[in-house]
Amino acid sequence: MSDILARLPPSFDKRVKYGQDPHQFAELRFPVGRGPFPFLFVIHGGFWQSAYDLSHIGLLCAAFTSKGIITCNLEYRRLGDPGGGWPGTFQDVSFATDHTLEIISSDPRVDLERTAVIGHSAGGHLALWLGGRHRIHDVSLLHGAPKYRLGSAVSLAGVCDLRAAWEQQLGNGVVARLMGGTPDQYPERYDAGSPIELLPTRTRQVLVHGTADDIVPVSQSEKFVERAKQLGEQPTLVKLDGIGHFELIDPESDAWSSVVRVVLPILGLK
Repeated sequence: MSDILARLPPSFDKRVKYGQDPHQFAELRFPVGRGPFPFLFVIHGGFWQSAYDLSHIGLLCAAFTSKGIITCNLEYRRLGDPGGGWPGTFQDVSFATDHTLEIISSDPRVDLERTAVIGHSAGGHLALWLGGRHRIHDVSLLHGAPKYRLGSAVSLAGVCDLRAAWEQQLGNGVVARLMGGTPDQYPERYDAGSPIELLPTRTRQVLVHGTADDIVPVSQSEKFVERAKQLGEQPTLVKLDGIGHFELIDPESDAWSSVVRVVLPILGLK
């Protein structure tokens, strides 16, 4: 069992605000050198709840930055915050990615040809959702053409199917709180907000999941990959035997080397 939630991350280099709300900001970490470096958005989990902020995934950010990657740790409005949940949580991560890339696009250290997003747990849901948001129907509150298409989306123990997550009562039924109701009450919200419903996305998808995860079951990733393949896509699923939920974001865990082996190649690194 990882103690990642109790450890403080190293300091970040720059904070960027993408809105007026106190939770609408991102923390950037830059490698040493002139670059250009690949750019990785990082989205933390916590079942979309305000009790969990971006600090615990800062250790992952620092570890990737030490390998030559600019990391951008996103904060966003969550359940318990004014405006959190449907649709604000989705709108925040959507606007944050576009706005941040626009701000730093002129920085010579940034290689815009090598961009990706990685998320853990609820953040894995949002990472995969970002990879497919261009598929959202124009009648949805979440519809909007992304200014920048991210090349790859990596889900670490992510919630890939919100309907299944509601049926499984993950997080004590938190999915219904996120979406403002059940799939029967708001089917159009689940169609727009669940990554599995947005397939095929034409975005490279990599999913990593521990077989011993008792918080988000590995079946979430398995079903997503099965559906994606049926629709002609070629996602990658890495299942780690005996690994639980939090080890995937802990640079001191046995699972970390497997995560690194997945992420570096999609950003053009060895």
